[in-house]
Amino acid sequence: MANLKSVLVVEDNEDDIFILKRAWQRAAIRNPLEVLTDGQQALDYLSRMGRFANRDCTSAPCLMLLDIKLPYLSGLDVLQWLRSSGPCPTLAVVFLTASNNRSDIERAYQFGGNAYVIKPSTSEKLAEMLEDLKDFWMKHNEFPPWQIFGSNPPDDTFTA
Repeated sequence: MANLKSVLVVEDNEDDIFILKRAWQRAAIRNPLEVLTDGQQALDYLSRMGRFANRDCTSAPCLMLLDIKLPYLSGLDVLQWLRSSGPCPTLAVVFLTASNNRSDIERAYQFGGNAYVIKPSTSEKLAEMLEDLKDFWMKHNEFPPWQIFGSNPPDDTFTA
């Protein structure tokens, strides 16, 4: 199997994480999930700081699924940091959140979010949405030629 890039999930609700992992399997997405539970962990992970200091610099994610309401730093705070000074400013960020607040949606796009999706109400609908996500982001989408932590990702790191 090719060296698949991970998908970073930043979600604080344990039930939502459990449902997402089951739906991920049901959608047959082969990319591994990296799950973090708060906004500060996301910054530390992407910056390779704190407990993530020894993380392999070639294992940067190809996509981030980001909740908007998180402990310590909100999803909007994470996105603002990522786009302004983060180590991988072109990382594709999809908000996957329960908030349908119009101002959250507007700010997510103003800060550079790539998509905003309201969490489906059932695990079956979530699996269906993840299949669509897989088809678009990992099959049809062309990622920019970006450098993460100083190295270019190999061409075979994304999967359908």
